[in-house]
Amino acid sequence: MIVSNAKTILDTNIVSYLMKGGPLAEAYVPHVQGKLLAISFITVGEMYFGAENKNWGEVKRQKLETTLRNFVVIPYDHEIARCYGRLMAERKRNGRPIAPNDAWIAACATRHAAPLVTHNARDFEGITSLDVITVEAG
Repeated sequence: MIVSNAKTILDTNIVSYLMKGGPLAEAYVPHVQGKLLAISFITVGEMYFGAENKNWGEVKRQKLETTLRNFVVIPYDHEIARCYGRLMAERKRNGRPIAPNDAWIAACATRHAAPLVTHNARDFEGITSLDVITVEAG
C-alpha cells in the first residue's frame, strides 16, 4: 500500500466505526485508505472513556490498544491551545457554541492544516480553515 504524506485526522466516531467494522466503516475506507492517519489526544481519551463507561472486557480493551497503535497521536501543544481558544470564541460569537472536545479535535486539524474525517460534520460547521470530510447518511 502506498501511503500519502498528507496527514488526515479522524474524529472519534470514525475510529470507533473502523474498530467495529460494518457499513459505516466501509463508507469511510475511501477517505482513509493510503493516508497517514492521525488522531487527537482527545480522541484517545474519548476511546478510553468509552471502554470504561461500557465496562469492556480484556479482549475488547486489547483490540482498542491495537487499534490506537495504528494512528499517529497528535499531542497537546501551545499552538493547538491557541487554535482551541480561537475556535471556541469564533463559534460562541456566531451563536453556535461547540463542545470542548470537538473544539480540541478541530484545533488539532486546524493547527496541522489537515482535513478532519467525521460522521458528525454539523459539529464542525462554520469553522474557518477546517476542511471536513464526511459521508452522507443514507
